[in-house]
Amino acid sequence: MATTELTSDTFATATQGDGIVLVDFWAAWCGPCRSFAPVFEAASEKHSDIVFAKVDTEAEPEVSSAHRITSIPTLMVIRDGVLVFKQPGALPAPQLELLITKARELDMDDVRRQIAASKTAA
Repeated sequence: MATTELTSDTFATATQGDGIVLVDFWAAWCGPCRSFAPVFEAASEKHSDIVFAKVDTEAEPEVSSAHRITSIPTLMVIRDGVLVFKQPGALPAPQLELLITKARELDMDDVRRQIAASKTAA
């Protein structure tokens, strides 16, 4: 599956459903972004059940701002509408594969319980 470009109009719809969504925040002028792009694209071809999406931070500054993106590339993993990972930096292919494996293994009921407990404690 090829990657999908997300905009301010499509971001929420693409990330709020069931399943796993990986979002790469990038810019054309960013060297690490350009080196990570083929790794991200290759993973998208391998994992057709996952949505691989990209946000061009230059074209979509409001999306970047809303998600507090301060460094690129930044990779977000959203599972079943819940942000479960967000980290700046380009990942090598083996680390991206490990991240995908860990996202698949998550017990989302437990994740939601932990989120609710942290909100109650705050």
